[in-house]
Amino acid sequence: MPDRRSFLAGLVATGLCPKASWADVGSPRYLSAAKRPDGAYVLCGLSAEGAIVFEILLAGRGHAAAAHPTRPLAVAFARRPGTFAVVLDCTTGLETAQLSAPKGRHFYGHGTFSSDGGLLFTTENDYEAARGVIGVWDVQAGFQRIDEFPSGGIGPHDIKLLPDSRGLVVANGGIETHPETGRAKLNIPSMRPNLSIVDVNGHQTGICELDPEFRKNSIRHLAVNKAGDVAFAMQWQGDVSDHPPLLGKWSVEGHVDLLSPSTPQQRASMHGYAGSVAFSSDLTQVAITSPRGGRALVFDSESGELLFETVVPDACGIADHERGFVLTSGNGKICIYADRHPQRTTMHERAWDNHLVELAGAGSAGSA
Repeated sequence: MPDRRSFLAGLVATGLCPKASWADVGSPRYLSAAKRPDGAYVLCGLSAEGAIVFEILLAGRGHAAAAHPTRPLAVAFARRPGTFAVVLDCTTGLETAQLSAPKGRHFYGHGTFSSDGGLLFTTENDYEAARGVIGVWDVQAGFQRIDEFPSGGIGPHDIKLLPDSRGLVVANGGIETHPETGRAKLNIPSMRPNLSIVDVNGHQTGICELDPEFRKNSIRHLAVNKAGDVAFAMQWQGDVSDHPPLLGKWSVEGHVDLLSPSTPQQRASMHGYAGSVAFSSDLTQVAITSPRGGRALVFDSESGELLFETVVPDACGIADHERGFVLTSGNGKICIYADRHPQRTTMHERAWDNHLVELAGAGSAGSA
């Protein structure tokens, strides 16, 4: 949309442009980072049917993005351990601000806006103190950092907004790292992952820990539905032959259920690694992906029964869709699944990265 972008950018410069919305950039349903055939990294807006509605160049490989609930702003995070993130005006394609992690910190590749869009929350590693931190940034002040508070654990990765102003849920993966040792995991024998519930002022209001036998299951990625249930995808740090559950569900009543295929072959096919997680729009199903296993598994969210699995090489990004789920892969494929069958497949010359981020209000996950 270069012509439209140039026109809108001119209006902004003259002060004549009304307040922009996501409709001004093609009403994308999802955001995803990607790599083009020429080696360039980009952030793309995708329609509900998998069409690219806008594309913005990034300085390096992206991981996830945070989408403003009303304005066409996206914060693109580098892969961990990254020390900066960029704020992109999706109307003009221009970078409007850059977030720099404080000294002794790095980002984990995820963040979320408050329901009114006034604040941005980022997951961070205070690596000298070996503790997780949530950074707080004032959007109206040009994304100025105004506060921080403990994440409630070590290695906070994903963070989501809970509905009805109940605060934030943080996936504390439990793994200690330090930039001097790269991505080496320093505390596997003693790791303790958890889900931490905090209000927007940083007060912890709840915590969920796994049973001791699953303490090496690093909680990484989250999905939240309209009822307030939280699904979490995990990555096993123990013996690969153990094949533990890689999907959990925490209900608003405080119950935790671990969901897993019934056969050893299906459990082994995930290679101990879940990439992304999503609830269906009608709340009846929950799905995880495994890029290492090249597949997605869809479960009944109440009974925990495995409904079906689909094999897609390098599958990772997943989000809800009116007809079921939409799945992205590193080979450029975007698949929409409904009733256990692919309904639509689109191919792009893009290597889609790990996560497919749904815009707030577009579906069930992350609404508030």
